[in-house]
Amino acid sequence: DNIHGSRHGNHGRAFSPFSWGLKHPAEEGCLGAARRSAFQNKIVDRCEQLQLQSAAIARHVDEVLPAKDQGVLVSPSNAARELVIQRLIFVGNACENEEQRLLEKVHAEEERAHQSILTQRVHWTEALQKLAALRTYLVDMITNLDDQGLVHAEQDIFERTEVAEGILEPQESPKLNFNQTCVQSPLLHRLWASAVLCCSQEIHIDEKTVSPHLSLLEDKKTLTFSPKKAKVDLDCPERFDHWPNALATVAFHSGVCAWKISVEKSCAYKLGVCYSSLPRKGSGNEARLGFNTVSWVFSRYDKEFRFLHAGHPQAVELIKSPAEIGVLVDFAGGEVLFYDPDSCTILFSHRETFTEPLYPVFAVAHQSISLVQ
Repeated sequence: DNIHGSRHGNHGRAFSPFSWGLKHPAEEGCLGAARRSAFQNKIVDRCEQLQLQSAAIARHVDEVLPAKDQGVLVSPSNAARELVIQRLIFVGNACENEEQRLLEKVHAEEERAHQSILTQRVHWTEALQKLAALRTYLVDMITNLDDQGLVHAEQDIFERTEVAEGILEPQESPKLNFNQTCVQSPLLHRLWASAVLCCSQEIHIDEKTVSPHLSLLEDKKTLTFSPKKAKVDLDCPERFDHWPNALATVAFHSGVCAWKISVEKSCAYKLGVCYSSLPRKGSGNEARLGFNTVSWVFSRYDKEFRFLHAGHPQAVELIKSPAEIGVLVDFAGGEVLFYDPDSCTILFSHRETFTEPLYPVFAVAHQSISLVQ
């Protein structure tokens, strides 16, 4: 009965911590036996519920979780591990087969070019012998025959010199060169581009080069276009004062380099590379990306995609607009390549022998573009 009273007895004001709808003894008086019994039953029911709840938790900890842990270790994780292994084995086999095929093509092309050179050597060696024999014959005729003898030998001399006239001078022939296209492989090209982009460089945009039509976020990676020019120092020699262009902070001069740009927010942009000699001032084509000999860019304007260099646009047909574009430069291979990493599609590839360091270059004329890592 003391459960309803205070520790000082029934004469003190007791505090009830329960929420069973019972009122304070001071207000209702002592509980009747029936109400006390009902309250005790509620406590018993609550204890039974706690016991069942504890048993369920104990069973979950002792039985369910160990079984789940064993299942993760035995079935799903093994299946996931096996899937990774099997797919990499498949890719590895495909690469080995492609390697063997391409090396065989290289060997065959090497043999073809070598055989062409041997054939040419035999042909021109014989031509040299004929010409030398003819020259010896003619010298002998002039030296040893008198005028009447020369007249009688005229027909023979004519026939022999006519043979010499049929021997043409050597001309440059592509058959004598190794044909680099023998190693062209769409599979290798895509795998190579994907692998290079997995290790793409982190680059930043040089604030000093940013056009007054562009704003650069503090992270030095996002360019946003504005039709109104910002108040910046236009006398800065590095800054583009008309076209909405910007350069990266560093240039690349060797090896293979790559970076990715998010372009999903913009429908007017240019991405690519340029020499440091690209002019920064004026509205002429000499400072306009893709309209001079020192810049190579992939361009989008609305639904039109193009590759631009030296003012010669080449249309690029795309089914959908890429959300990201990877730019890859291979100095040794002499190539700049534009790649869609989401679809593993090569958007455009251009061969060029680069003679100077290359700066990543950007232009945007609608909303924003961002460098991504």
